Amino acid sequence: MGTQKIGVVLMNLGTPVGSDPRSVRSYLAQFLMDPYVIDIPWLMRWILVHLLILPRRPKVSSHAYSLVWTERGSPLRFHTADLTEKVRAALGNDYAVEMGMRYGQPSIESALEKLAAANCRSLIAIPLFPQYSLAATESAVSEFRRVAGKALPDRPSVIVRDFFDDSRFLAAFEATCREELENKKPDFVLFSFHGLPERHVKKTDATRSHCLSSETCCAEMTEKNRNCYRAQSYATARALAQRLGLAPDKFGVSFQSRLGRTPWIKPYTDHLYDELPRRGIRRLLVVSPSFVADCLETLEEIEIRGREQFLKAGGTELWLTPSLNSRDDWARAVADFVRQPPAVYKK
Repeated sequence: MGTQKIGVVLMNLGTPVGSDPRSVRSYLAQFLMDPYVIDIPWLMRWILVHLLILPRRPKVSSHAYSLVWTERGSPLRFHTADLTEKVRAALGNDYAVEMGMRYGQPSIESALEKLAAANCRSLIAIPLFPQYSLAATESAVSEFRRVAGKALPDRPSVIVRDFFDDSRFLAAFEATCREELENKKPDFVLFSFHGLPERHVKKTDATRSHCLSSETCCAEMTEKNRNCYRAQSYATARALAQRLGLAPDKFGVSFQSRLGRTPWIKPYTDHLYDELPRRGIRRLLVVSPSFVADCLETLEEIEIRGREQFLKAGGTELWLTPSLNSRDDWARAVADFVRQPPAVYKK
């Protein structure tokens, strides 16, 4: 038997196996029943998901997925697969690298089963979510720990923390943004992050009094908001704007993808699509640094629906900056995360 390898799991959110309503329904059922996503008591969550959302939502979402589906299937899946291949090549024979989706296939469980079959001596998990959230990061971390405890209970494991301000992540996003800035020459850059319900953000506030308590609560990173998704998003945007040499009046931050009637973190991206043309901004470049792979939320929500709304409001151009996907510099950064993690979760 050869030298035992170190097992690496690259964890992303997930995607339906197909764009048809049945596949989308199965995916949404798994996703929405996660207590980290809809954080209400199980019975109330079941009623909400199975009686109110799933009878209608899969058909709408299926149409949206069909607009971005490719010959290779889901963009998020094949971009993550391509990234996994490049990271595997970069790390070499001492590592076994697999990808695992929190929802759908290939699952985190299937990734760990492969690493168990390879008899890996230890594990490193990288949640591919730059900013920390309960709904994405904590859910993936919890699932990894649950499955690893069964599949490889006696093997040490390391879980890489959020990397919203890591220079390697920022450098890769800077490069893709710079290419677009030079080619498109926009009037304004909008950093649009996935949204979260306000209650999710408040749950991560150890002080129970800082997050969303004022207009400036996210103006800088402190110990009080270390785990705040909104504060981390603003920090990522500020860092990228500084790297790109954007003046304060040439960029903004917003949050997209809200659902339901409960308050979500602001400002809202779709509101800015209407507002920016009234401020004289006609050529808009949108960057989504909460996603490291293009997916439904970037390709359909921003590039298709967002563009249509912005042009209807008086804009002349809206461009989506491609995500990191499987860029070589990003693959090198992720491989480096394995060797030198930004930070890791404590046991």
